[in-house]
Amino acid sequence: MMTTATIDGTTITPERSEALRHGMVASQLRTSAVNDPRVVAAMSQVPREHFLPDAVARFAYADTMVELPGGRRHNNPLATGRLLTEARIAPGDRVLLIGATGGYAAALLSKLAREVVALESEPLLVALARTALAGVANVEVVEGPLNNGWAAGAPYDVIIVDGAIEQVPDAFLEQARPGARIATGLVDRGVTRLATGTRSATGFGLMDFADCVCTVLPGFEKPRGFTF
Repeated sequence: MMTTATIDGTTITPERSEALRHGMVASQLRTSAVNDPRVVAAMSQVPREHFLPDAVARFAYADTMVELPGGRRHNNPLATGRLLTEARIAPGDRVLLIGATGGYAAALLSKLAREVVALESEPLLVALARTALAGVANVEVVEGPLNNGWAAGAPYDVIIVDGAIEQVPDAFLEQARPGARIATGLVDRGVTRLATGTRSATGFGLMDFADCVCTVLPGFEKPRGFTF
């Protein structure tokens, strides 16, 4: 993992980075139901700026989405924290992360789960994630269409979609073992919400648990009906 980052050409010291992270946790997360001690600890420890391009590193701890290459956006810390909290990740879980961007959520998951497969479709973000996660032994960064999942690593105990989608594709359900949890953002008539569900042997359903600003991921659009 990278050990330095810059904001506007100035290197962020470890002490400054730690102070910013703890401020993010105190003001954005603890006040908004990110209350799993393991998730809070991970978000207190992982330097978010290491997973962003230098040009936008100054926004690492802001309560906002961050513009990324390929027209993508880095999810805001609250949305990621809520998804990880509601997914109830156990230390022995194998996790598929959809929308790895620069690798931040994968780095958090590396502290929560046994193994993480982090899928990203944008080549520049794949390269950033692989550089930032170098040396993190339990994370594999893979490249491909987000809506296909990653069948080569299935079955998964948890699937985290770090962004909002219009529908959960069948590929995710096929790659999730019975009893697996899926946590995702959902787009509903222009509003983004967070939701979780459990794949049973006979079906799957999602339940919203919060309205939340969330980055919209490409490739998950519902077919549009014909209109006059």
